[in-house]
Amino acid sequence: MPEIEVDGARLYYTDTGSGDETIVFSHGLLFSSAIFEKQIDHLKDRYRCIAYDHRGQGKSSAAVDGYDMDTQTEDAAALMNALEAGPCHFVGLSMGGFVAMRLAIRRPELLRSIVLMETSADPEPAENVPKYRRLNWVARWIGLWPVVGRVMPIMFGRTFLSDPARADERAFWKRQILRNNRDTITRAVDGVIRRQGIHEDLGRIDLPALVLVGDEDVATVPAKAERLHEAIGGSKLVHIPRAGHSSSVEEPAAVNAALDAFLAETQT
Repeated sequence: MPEIEVDGARLYYTDTGSGDETIVFSHGLLFSSAIFEKQIDHLKDRYRCIAYDHRGQGKSSAAVDGYDMDTQTEDAAALMNALEAGPCHFVGLSMGGFVAMRLAIRRPELLRSIVLMETSADPEPAENVPKYRRLNWVARWIGLWPVVGRVMPIMFGRTFLSDPARADERAFWKRQILRNNRDTITRAVDGVIRRQGIHEDLGRIDLPALVLVGDEDVATVPAKAERLHEAIGGSKLVHIPRAGHSSSVEEPAAVNAALDAFLAETQT
């Protein structure tokens, strides 16, 4: 299993495909790099595609600490340096987007462009914090099974959740949530809840940027994506119809088309 040691954790990664340019994929909270499977399959004939699991999630090892967004950002930079992946196109979904923006502000030499999916530069909205802390407490002390039914409508949109033809997919992603280590995943959730806002620094980003948002995203509503788009000069905004907070899974064809168009524009 390919892993790299970074600051007290071993990060699992995949490195597939080939091409003159590299794309690095950074997943959202509660999931793993598997959430980008359909994007990697689509792009690997033209690009080197690297996807990794954040510390304490997916197949990456548990760590005593380092679940704050600054350390997660340094994890990504260390991985990219070790794999000689930079400068790359960096695709971040939700929590991965928090990392992408911080890299673009602090380590721009590692990047060619950023894709920000279902994410925000603001702190966690105050109205969400008590609910998320309650869910996190239950997950930590009782287990994930009592909360997964509450989490699914946050992570996926109503179209995906109500489609009878996609029952097997829903069951698969529910199992992925339940497989999380409840000690490390609750630390990761706490890191997301406690994150600092960086909206005031977005004007420092001087890279091609694509902002993607599902029209049914309730975790990071489309207004948050529009706020990002307005703050990052020259960025492009694309709405994904019928998608919630996991658009790469819910509407992969639309996400792939948006990535194709954006990556082509970075070549001009």
